[in-house]
Amino acid sequence: MTPTANEQSAMYLTRRPVEPVWLSSWWATLDGVRQRTADPDRVVAQALKARPRVIVIDAGLSEDDAAADPQWTQKALATCRRLKRDAYTGIVPVLLIVPPAAFADAFAAGADEVLRTDVACDEATARLQAMLRRSDRDTDVNPSTRLPGAREIEAELARRVAAGEPFAACYADLDHFKEFNDRYGYHHGDQVIRLVARILHDVVTGLCPGEGFVGHIGGDDFLFTIPLAGVTRVCDEIVQVFDELARWQYSEQDRRVGYFFGKDRRGQLHRVPLMTLSIGVVTNERRHFSRGIEVSELATEMKSYAKTLRGSVWAVDRRRDEPAAPGVLRADSARDWTTTRVSGGDKS
Repeated sequence: MTPTANEQSAMYLTRRPVEPVWLSSWWATLDGVRQRTADPDRVVAQALKARPRVIVIDAGLSEDDAAADPQWTQKALATCRRLKRDAYTGIVPVLLIVPPAAFADAFAAGADEVLRTDVACDEATARLQAMLRRSDRDTDVNPSTRLPGAREIEAELARRVAAGEPFAACYADLDHFKEFNDRYGYHHGDQVIRLVARILHDVVTGLCPGEGFVGHIGGDDFLFTIPLAGVTRVCDEIVQVFDELARWQYSEQDRRVGYFFGKDRRGQLHRVPLMTLSIGVVTNERRHFSRGIEVSELATEMKSYAKTLRGSVWAVDRRRDEPAAPGVLRADSARDWTTTRVSGGDKS
């Protein structure tokens, strides 16, 4: 997910007429628009309207400003507290620049980073960059699985495409997860999501150490990338381990018969099979990609195809580049363009 202009913008709350030299240099490295104001209410209102990339609150004052507004430091700290109390603005990284005497108070107000007004230039730059790295890492991680989210997934696909090395992008999705969630509840559903995350992570890192990536798109959707040579071993291992462990998420009765009765959208009872796992695999073996989004779109298409097959399955796109309408599969034999491996289970 590419950040919008608003997400890339920065806000600067200050009463000082001249900003620190190190801050001016750092601003130049950021994309987007910088908004400067001396009004704390405006900072809060604008942050709620369009979440900025970062907020810098300068609680430092010149002697003239200190005489004009002796409560400025406290106002700056209060603004930080207001921002951090709100769920929407609370994830925005806030830097507080404070007099040395207010250093501890700034962290107590919830600031993500605090710099003294007399900070050295090199130290300030290093700590600001570290603050943004922490923010990017923490805000793009799924809270349940702790795996990277959509933004890191897109960055990984873009990196793979740019590198030009043979790779596979694999979109994994559960079958019949919603029905399981409805029957057993959110808590058990979340356990299944964490189970899938652990299987994907352990298999990918175990069979492709240092060369794999696993991300969590959301819900029961995951995407992992691996070297092309590892597709068969990794995907076979994943579906086999999943089928072995998934059945133990059910009650003894459901596990024994291999299904349970659930209601469809019309309220009609029908048999719901045990969960299976579908993986759509895209490689650059026979295709040329210029953007990561092309990989993700094709992986989504292959995942949808895999979900039409019985059992836990992985399906590899074997088609070559050719003019075709977007989202339309070739009508010739599936063996001409896919390789599939099927484990146990049922999608019917």
